[in-house]
Amino acid sequence: MHDHAPSEGIRGASSRRLLAISLAITSTVLVVQVVGGILSGSLALLADAAHMFTDAAALVIALIASIVAARPANDRRTFGYQRAEVFGAGINAVILIALSVWIAVEAVRRLMSPGEIEVAGGLMLVVAIVGLIANAIALWLLSAAQRSSINVRGAYLEVLGDLIGSAAVIVAAIVITTTGWLQADALASLAIAAMIVPRAVGLLREVGSVLSEATPKGMQVQTIRDHILEAPGVVDVHDVHVWQLTRGAPVFTAHVVVDADAFAAGRAGDILGALQGCLAEHFDVEHSTFQLEPAGHVEHDAHT
Repeated sequence: MHDHAPSEGIRGASSRRLLAISLAITSTVLVVQVVGGILSGSLALLADAAHMFTDAAALVIALIASIVAARPANDRRTFGYQRAEVFGAGINAVILIALSVWIAVEAVRRLMSPGEIEVAGGLMLVVAIVGLIANAIALWLLSAAQRSSINVRGAYLEVLGDLIGSAAVIVAAIVITTTGWLQADALASLAIAAMIVPRAVGLLREVGSVLSEATPKGMQVQTIRDHILEAPGVVDVHDVHVWQLTRGAPVFTAHVVVDADAFAAGRAGDILGALQGCLAEHFDVEHSTFQLEPAGHVEHDAHT
């Protein structure tokens, strides 16, 4: 006895269109930053370009994963392919961590060898401003979709990190242009790396939570039990399980003990409808499965 309410989420064509537009913007700015970084000699610009490259990779992964996740369920994939979004987000997180390590190592090397630094602050500033504007546009495009998809959330975090990185590059470029202190470029690079790591670790932690089938964040199992027990005719509830296929796709199962008189009166269907409606309305659970049992029922495969 269950509910299979469809959910569009990131699988919708509108979300894929937003990802495609963001990818086009990101790829264009990537080329501009690489050229600008080489011509200006700015490590911060090259670091921002490398981060932009991972942004582009993240958006490609998100786009592919959203297409795969839209494939219907079958006998071998009974829940469909929504977990593809989670795997895509995990890849993004690993790329972000690896990138931040490279940036930090190169920045420290430049700080220890300041004589090797030669940065054109003016060109660096212009390119950084272009990157800031482009990232702001991409961030705005992804802001709504990232709330319902862990995969788009990963792409959103990458663009957010690059927006902050562009701001740091702008500050460094202004310092270099006005004071001539070239080490500001390496410090901006370290700042970019420091901003990337916490978000990447947080995303990786969320991926691990989903794959380990932990209770979704913010969902209290005891509160759900209390709601179920308030339904007319319900005597007890046990074997409660809550997990999520991906961000915004919680799944719920439970065994519900129903008063024998309710079964005799044929009210089991009404009780089931009330329970499904309760979970959908109060906890945004679109896929719920209930096993209704008469009082005194004993399972042959019961276990602790």
